[in-house]
Amino acid sequence: MDIAKILITAGEPAGIGPEILVKMAQLPCADQIIVCADPDLLLLAAKTTELPLELTEFEASAAPQQHSPGHLWVIPQKLAATPCFGELNVDNSDYVLKTLAVANDLAQSGKVDAILTGPVHKGIINDSGLSFSGHTEFFAERSGCQKVVMMLATDGLRVTLATTHLPLRHVPDAITPELLTEVITIIDAELRKKFNIQHPKILVCGLNPHAGENDHLGTEESRIITPTLNKLNQTLDATLIGPLPADTAFQPNKISEVDTVLAMYHDQGLPTLKYKGFGKAVNVTLGLPYIRTSVDHGTGLDIAGRNIADIGSMQYTLQFTQDLIRRNKQP
Repeated sequence: MDIAKILITAGEPAGIGPEILVKMAQLPCADQIIVCADPDLLLLAAKTTELPLELTEFEASAAPQQHSPGHLWVIPQKLAATPCFGELNVDNSDYVLKTLAVANDLAQSGKVDAILTGPVHKGIINDSGLSFSGHTEFFAERSGCQKVVMMLATDGLRVTLATTHLPLRHVPDAITPELLTEVITIIDAELRKKFNIQHPKILVCGLNPHAGENDHLGTEESRIITPTLNKLNQTLDATLIGPLPADTAFQPNKISEVDTVLAMYHDQGLPTLKYKGFGKAVNVTLGLPYIRTSVDHGTGLDIAGRNIADIGSMQYTLQFTQDLIRRNKQP
């Protein structure tokens, strides 16, 4: 089996990302694990956790090498200010975005097989004066993609989003035939390409309570969602079901028969996903020219530096990423 190069960004330097990476480094892995971070930050996390850590600078042109426990390949990026676990510092915001930019460029050029991102803190990045709405949007812009789709997955459930990090008051205006057509087309293509699902089945939620209740609780379903699904059902080799009320869409008998549930907005779909699989869920960006995954938790500032961060989500995400890489390399 070929060795893959998996690039992990450490995320917010004051959070639990560095600690989790040091703990992950102690475990065996069939692929090469590369971290884009400040080496001094990783060594500080190793000291905090009292775990051994050896670092070697990564060379993109070199042949991949299988991971050795206690060792990480690193792409050095220098922090602007010395980090203190648990305490955010706006001076380090540019560093965080630089790690993402480096990761994107290496993946887009094919020098690594996938990106796995640790958690970042959107607020502190924006407080520094840098505009940042999330990994998904950052990678879309950096890679030149007009549109990408956020998917979160856990055992037995995949949830995709029509809109992502958008204030709730703006969601109805964003739900247009053009948006839904673009999103569903990407989902259909990516389920085929990245997941080897030849005839995708997509359950689509309505926007309003009871999916509009025959226009008594909103008209977006009858005016926009239903006509768009009817049209796409005639043009795509996929099965689109809906729009269904979101409060009943996630019943086990329904989700067991489809490949993903398409929610209209962030907090319509993700609470159910995270209730079902928190700690064993992964964020996947569909529509990028490379594989990008992420853990399902935040920066954990309240426990950073205390050596109690759990690595379960990172383990699950790494395994999921490895599986995606293998699927994509199948003929």
